[in-house]
Amino acid sequence: MIEATRRTGTILTAGFATLALSGCITSRVEDAREGMTGIEDDEAVVILAKSYHLGNETEDKYISCVEDALSRGSKGLRVIPHRQFVDSLFPWFEPRTAPAETRGLPKLMERPGVAERIADQKVRYIIWLDGDTDRVAGGGSLSCAVGPGGGGCFGFAWWQNDADYNAAVWDLKGLESAGSVTADVSGTSFLPALVIPIPLIARARASACKGLADQLRDFIIDEPEV
Repeated sequence: MIEATRRTGTILTAGFATLALSGCITSRVEDAREGMTGIEDDEAVVILAKSYHLGNETEDKYISCVEDALSRGSKGLRVIPHRQFVDSLFPWFEPRTAPAETRGLPKLMERPGVAERIADQKVRYIIWLDGDTDRVAGGGSLSCAVGPGGGGCFGFAWWQNDADYNAAVWDLKGLESAGSVTADVSGTSFLPALVIPIPLIARARASACKGLADQLRDFIIDEPEV
């Protein structure tokens, strides 16, 4: 078995009102490989939520974001929409019935119609996504008022969002784990106001989506580093 960890490092982007309308982003994306990977042109991947919390739409939106980013560009992969895949194999990939780990795959494949439906869609990898985006800190104050001579806002506010996601990659060809990719993104947004508020937004979830998708594509297509 191959065990390797690749680190892309830390990226720091600072935004100021005089330079760009963005906040501050720190991003760390890593992968840990457990086996050989590769994919044929006609093979596909599916991205599924490892868990689902009632009332939380972040997971579904984030999955759609990664699906879109993973399928773009000259090296884009063929991605089957997660809802289409789950519906075609109902109920075996619903959150309550899906296998928790790869050792449950052989038994699942023995169920009538499961292996055939997966083969018909040429699914090579299932990517299980877990994680969320949370606001972890914030502060400052901002007040707005309207008077006879006009109105305006004054003050300064800030907040920090952390986006932490883990993608476990299952290889259905060998019925084993190929490894995992993680994205840890922290974004600090600012809202200074001197009459007119100027939002400097750090889009942590969007950065985590792109970073995770780019690393997943390389992880699946590339051979492991020696």
